[in-house]
Amino acid sequence: MFQAPSVFQRAPLPPATRESEPRHEQTLTTTAPRPAPVPGTPGAAAPAPAAAMKRDPYFDNVKYLAIVLVAVAHAWEPVMDGSRATRALYMIVYMFHMPAFILISGYFSRSFDMTPSKVKRLVTGVAVPYVLFETAYSLFKRYADDSPDMAISLVDPFFLTWFLIALFVWRVTTPIWRTLRHPLPVALAIAMLASVSPDIGDDLDLQRVLQFLPFFVLGLLMKPEHFQLVRRREVRLLSVPLFAGALLFAYWVAPRMQLGWLYRANGAQEMGAPWWSGAVMTLGMFGCALALTIGFLAWVPGRARWFTVLGAGTICGYLLHGFLIKGAEYAGLFDRYTWLSGPVGLVLVSLAAAVAVTLMCTPLVGRTLKWATEPDMAWAFRKDPAKR
Repeated sequence: MFQAPSVFQRAPLPPATRESEPRHEQTLTTTAPRPAPVPGTPGAAAPAPAAAMKRDPYFDNVKYLAIVLVAVAHAWEPVMDGSRATRALYMIVYMFHMPAFILISGYFSRSFDMTPSKVKRLVTGVAVPYVLFETAYSLFKRYADDSPDMAISLVDPFFLTWFLIALFVWRVTTPIWRTLRHPLPVALAIAMLASVSPDIGDDLDLQRVLQFLPFFVLGLLMKPEHFQLVRRREVRLLSVPLFAGALLFAYWVAPRMQLGWLYRANGAQEMGAPWWSGAVMTLGMFGCALALTIGFLAWVPGRARWFTVLGAGTICGYLLHGFLIKGAEYAGLFDRYTWLSGPVGLVLVSLAAAVAVTLMCTPLVGRTLKWATEPDMAWAFRKDPAKR
């Protein structure tokens, strides 16, 4: 999705000394320039050419680990009903994995404006993949699940494609959030109002778009030094009791709490709760998700690892793993092999999902699917007058 980076691509390396606006907007993927040497230090004589600039392994690591959690959580859904512990783990993962993804998306959208080159990247890197994969998932359900009535609807996202349309909306509105004096309180107010407005409907999955909006806006407000603070040793140590306490609480509340609160796809009234609870839960879950997201980000390694290169292919992992999960459901695999709901089965399902999404993030898959995830489409756009 990019020539201007995206969250699914590799990310720019934030400057170490002071904030500078990222040159590229990013979604779940991007390339990032390494900060220039400080004048007077070795290697500061000549700036490195743009082509030689390296990616920041930290953000690639974040994206890869987040996409693994997304795939594993999706794999747990059909088999977790018989296990309270798995349901608790699922709730913990769901509390922060998408907020982390969305926050990083916002961080790499800070430079987005409505210039022709960035609008082109938004269309080819987000809108076109949404149309293609929304159509593909709908047809897959129609024929693999023997559902001839399954319609292809570009206004009603199916399964995981909602994130692409949400990213499109958030990215387009970035200039507005960058202009407001207090954007985060405004975004939280909008999320709270959405949670008590069941009449919003399913078009473009606006409930999710609006209820997850604060995390994107928070990402827009983030600076490189914030990530440096998050990665301090003290934060890592504090995150251990945080996750332990969260897991104990999730285990206690698992039989009592509706998972719909985690999905943020409905208003409070649609889940049989009083209207005011939507606003309360929105604020409470924002705080919990933010705390767990910080804990997750604190433990992501900052140096290159064997999986760092896979961070550039997370769009493929995200869009493809759903076919594996849904295909297993349509084939009745989880109903036929009930032992998958047991401890051994849950471990095998988790490993299978992690390995599968890892393979889907490899450069070979990225190159093969580039026509769908990062099409050039020069024929569809006017030439940028500034480049003539």
